[in-house]
Amino acid sequence: MSGAWQLLVTLPGVTLLFGCAQANGSLAGAAGQAVRLCRGRAPRLPPLFFLLAAATAMVGPGAILSTALIAPLAMSTGARAGVPVFLTALMVGNGANAGNLSPFSTVGVIVSGLMTRSGLPGHELRVWLFHAAAHVAVAVVAYFLFGGLSLARQPSAAPPEPAPRLERRHVATLAITGVWIAGVVLGRWPLGWSAMALAGVLLAARAADWKTTLRRIPWKVIGLVTGISTVAGWVEQAGGLAWFQDLLARLATPATVHAVVAFLMGVISAYSSTSGVVLPAFLPLAPGLAARLPGVDPLALAISVNIGAALVDVSPLSTLGALCIAAAPPGSDRARLFRQLLWWGLAMSAAGAAFCYVASPLFTMGA
Repeated sequence: MSGAWQLLVTLPGVTLLFGCAQANGSLAGAAGQAVRLCRGRAPRLPPLFFLLAAATAMVGPGAILSTALIAPLAMSTGARAGVPVFLTALMVGNGANAGNLSPFSTVGVIVSGLMTRSGLPGHELRVWLFHAAAHVAVAVVAYFLFGGLSLARQPSAAPPEPAPRLERRHVATLAITGVWIAGVVLGRWPLGWSAMALAGVLLAARAADWKTTLRRIPWKVIGLVTGISTVAGWVEQAGGLAWFQDLLARLATPATVHAVVAFLMGVISAYSSTSGVVLPAFLPLAPGLAARLPGVDPLALAISVNIGAALVDVSPLSTLGALCIAAAPPGSDRARLFRQLLWWGLAMSAAGAAFCYVASPLFTMGA
C-alpha cells in the first residue's frame, strides 16, 4: 500500500484516536489544568497559549482542531488578564502551526506521505523542526511588537476560571495516547493501524462516545487530500508539473529560489487550503525544480514550500484566523481584529520568503 491510498488508513486511524481524546474532554481538561498554573500572571500567558496550541497540534489533532480547542480558552483567559486579543490570536495560531507538522499530527502524516512519494522519505523530524522554528520566530516578534513586554507592568489578574477536572477516563486516554507516541517513536509502530487499534480499546472501554468520536474524523479533508494527490499524479504524468517547474526555474536563481517559492506558496495558501490543496499540489515540484537549478537541494526546497504555505494561515481568510475571531470574548472589536490578522497574514508571505532566504543553508545541514 502506498501513495494516496496509504492516507486512507493513516489519516482515519490518527484522527480516530485523537477524536476520542477530544470527544471525552481529555484535551480540554489537560489544557485547562495548564492554564491554572499561570495563576493569572499576564506575561506568562501568551507563551503558554503558544505552547498549549503547539503541544495539542503536535500529538495528533493538527492546527485546525487545536485552534478550535485552545482559542476559546485562551481568548477568555487572556482578556481577563489584560492580554490584547490580537496577541492572543497570534500566539494560538502560530503555536498550532508550530506543532502541525509533527510526525504524529494529521497534517504531518500528509506531508510525510507527500515527501515520500516525491523521493524524500525519512525527514519528518527535520521538516517539523524548521517549520516550528519559523513559527517560533514570528511569535517572538509578535510578543515584543504587540504588548508582551507591557504585560509585565500590569498587576496579576484574577485567577483563571476552574478547569475541568481530570477524571479516570481522561487519565486513561492521555496515558494510551502517550503509549501510542512512544510506540511510534521507539517501536516504529505503523501510524494508522496502531492508532486505530488503541482507539478501538478506548471505544470498547467506553472512555469516549463512538458517535461523537466518528464525527471528529475530517472525512472531507481526507477525501480532498487523497483526491488532490491523485490528480497531482495525473498532472505529473501529463507533463503539467514539468511545465510549472520550468516556469519557476526561469523566474528564480539558485540564490533566490527558496524565497521565491516560499513567497508564492504564501500568496496561494492565503486563499486556499494549505494541507488540502497547496501542499499536495506543490510539494511534488521540489525535486524537479531543484534538478533544474544547480546546487539546490530538493529537501531544502520542500521545507521552504512547507514554511511559506503555513506562515500565512493565521490570516482571517484561513480557518485558524477565523476560529480566533469567532472565539474573541464579548466586547472585543472583531472588525479591528479581522483587519489586524489580515495585514499580518499578508505580511507573512514576505516574512516566509525572508526566513527561507536566510535559513535555507541550514535546512540540510548534517542530512
